[in-house]
Amino acid sequence: MTEAKDYRELAKSFGGVAAEYDRARPSYPDELFDELERLAGRGLKGARVLDVGAGTGIATRLLAGRGADVVAVEPNDGMGAQFLASSPGLPLVRGTGDELPFHDHSADLVTYAQAFHWTRAERSVPEAIRVLRPGGALATWWNVKDSGVGWVRAMGERLSAALPDVYHGYGKVNEIVSHLAPYGLEVGTAVLRWDRRVTVDHVITDLTSRSYLASLTPERREPLLAVEREALLAEFPDGWVVEPYVLDLTVARTPR
Repeated sequence: MTEAKDYRELAKSFGGVAAEYDRARPSYPDELFDELERLAGRGLKGARVLDVGAGTGIATRLLAGRGADVVAVEPNDGMGAQFLASSPGLPLVRGTGDELPFHDHSADLVTYAQAFHWTRAERSVPEAIRVLRPGGALATWWNVKDSGVGWVRAMGERLSAALPDVYHGYGKVNEIVSHLAPYGLEVGTAVLRWDRRVTVDHVITDLTSRSYLASLTPERREPLLAVEREALLAEFPDGWVVEPYVLDLTVARTPR
């Protein structure tokens, strides 16, 4: 998945699983937004926020709930349609982080929730800086299953063996900090740990929404999901799974 074309093709797969994505993907704990405010040096209430790669609006709705004046930016038609169904009243603009359809100095925050790795950093970082007001911030974060837990690590090993060309583990998918160095930004980071309790069916639906599985034909995808279901039920015979997450946040502030 190193070529730009591969990224684009994988990204297209989300449109067909947008409902599953919205229903099963993990949310974010309140502590994330506390840390975001701390590192950005300002509150979210009243802040003009561009939530780029908003998908179905999981993070967008939470940002709005904290009082942000938030606009979602999403290029995928299927994800956009699900956003409008799940996030009534919130504005959606079709666009990408590589070419933001906004004026210079028009935002206080540009956020990427689980999405920055779908951009070309050499374009998306300067684009974020362009639209940010002085003292504004670019924030990126990822929920990553904690591979220090045995069953999570075993799932990753099975998927890596089955899908070596498209599955790249539960590690951080893009080292954002290295892309920020040339721009003289003030960079802060935080790592949070949290978990959620969901059913085995919920975990399988979440897997269905992942690009490395959503991009497969049903004939290839279903046997892999069956293996994961069997492994989860062996680990959690009552059907309830505690999913551990590591939440990695990076905030880069522009000079005032």
